Amino acid sequence: MKKIIIDGGNLTPEDVRAIAYEKAPVALSEKAGANIQKARAVIEKAVREHRTIYGVNTGFGKLSDVHISDDKILDLQINLLRSHSAGVGNPIPEEWVRAIMGIKINSLARGFSGVRLKLVQLLADMLNRGVHPVVPEKGSVGASGDLVPLAHLSIVLIGQGEAVFNGKRLPGAKALSEAGLEPIRLQAKEGISLINGTQFMAGLGALALLRAENLAQNADIIGAMSAEAMLGSDVPFDPRIQEVRGLQGQKISAANLAAFMKGSEIRESHRGCSRVQDAYSLRCMPQVHGAAREALAYGRHIISTEINAVTDNPLVFPESGDVLSGGNFHGEAIAMALDMLAIAAAELANISERRIASLMDSNMSELPPFIAYVPGLHSGFMIAQVTAAALVSENKVLAYPSSVDSVPTSANQEDHVSMGSIAARNALSIVENTENVLAIEALCAAQGIDLRRPLQPGRGTMAAFHTLRKNIPRLQEDRPLAPEIGRAAEMIRAGEFTKAVQSFMNNSQSIKIGV
Repeated sequence: MKKIIIDGGNLTPEDVRAIAYEKAPVALSEKAGANIQKARAVIEKAVREHRTIYGVNTGFGKLSDVHISDDKILDLQINLLRSHSAGVGNPIPEEWVRAIMGIKINSLARGFSGVRLKLVQLLADMLNRGVHPVVPEKGSVGASGDLVPLAHLSIVLIGQGEAVFNGKRLPGAKALSEAGLEPIRLQAKEGISLINGTQFMAGLGALALLRAENLAQNADIIGAMSAEAMLGSDVPFDPRIQEVRGLQGQKISAANLAAFMKGSEIRESHRGCSRVQDAYSLRCMPQVHGAAREALAYGRHIISTEINAVTDNPLVFPESGDVLSGGNFHGEAIAMALDMLAIAAAELANISERRIASLMDSNMSELPPFIAYVPGLHSGFMIAQVTAAALVSENKVLAYPSSVDSVPTSANQEDHVSMGSIAARNALSIVENTENVLAIEALCAAQGIDLRRPLQPGRGTMAAFHTLRKNIPRLQEDRPLAPEIGRAAEMIRAGEFTKAVQSFMNNSQSIKIGV
């Protein structure tokens, strides 16, 4: 398995996914080690000189004016982790924890946080040996960083809190011991460096981004299948139409849709039909899918930057010896990006559900009602569309932008917060809902293509159709659809449709991921 070298500046969302889901090991680069030690030397010198530095020898937040005596500096860091471990809700999945840990290691590796090298190495050892702290899902407001979840993550380093190791939920000290590791005693500045930062929202955001980009690819493929099933026209995908609009995301989606439908016997069978225009959910796929691509491109820019950012406070600048207090922990930038990502994914579900609804309506689709082989005796996909409607309605609630909300905390010291952690969790929920909506559409579109036989769809849509049919047979009589929706959603997440379609396309007609 590929080892990911952590240097503080070159982590990608794909690396985060590998750390999270493939359990890729990490290692600090020599440069990162040197940078960490330079910044640590500044903190140790400042402590010797009795300089007043926030979070080193002062209280936190509203208590920043309280001076801490030299003999209590180490207790201060431990108390910080204890007091901030106040999260509620279910533990987040271990994969999410791994993503957060990987990004936190990368941030500390930049060498602006002032922690010891041995602390960063312990965090890397925990990740590599599978010691996964138990982190509750709720409690962060996304300013001063993700204080609560990062405290739950970090307290395991000192042998407190809880962690999962080899499938067992254990006290932190026992989890470390079973992994052959020993807890660390925090030194000055280390507690605040661990819990300040945007790694919770950045970690979840990186995973949400990759799944959303995958959705954009699948939306083009499955949308093309629906266009075939409903005798849709490929004229709206003509590149001349896209060129005069000028949006790159729209151009990519239109090119994909046209390429997937190329060579379609179904399309040729009705080229001279009386229908002048298709419904918007078919005709405007490039515009809607393309808009989602544009939003995801912005999300990739912000998230890729954030996972390589230093977002704790105060920051140490070894060249000058300055230790500066600022606000890099504020999650507004990533919160806004995640809100936009969530809206983009929700819109892919919205337009998908409208295509599903059209497939149900024989007046729109020119197919049997609810695409059942014997309508009346069988309900076909009637209730699958109801499920899709429920999911898109839920998405609309979840898509309310978290970043426009703010509840002051810490006695009004932290008087504006980003709620970015909520944006991250909502984005992942919307992405999962949308995967299921597109799965329902794939099942319905394939049924419609079946009902168009002996006419054949285009090369790309045919590849997707056959991939689905290898796993799920046509619906000739009613049966429980839940397992098949789940299987189709798994195929979408695994990229099975995109891989199958890509193998049928020429290089000049390859599937595009983003803007």
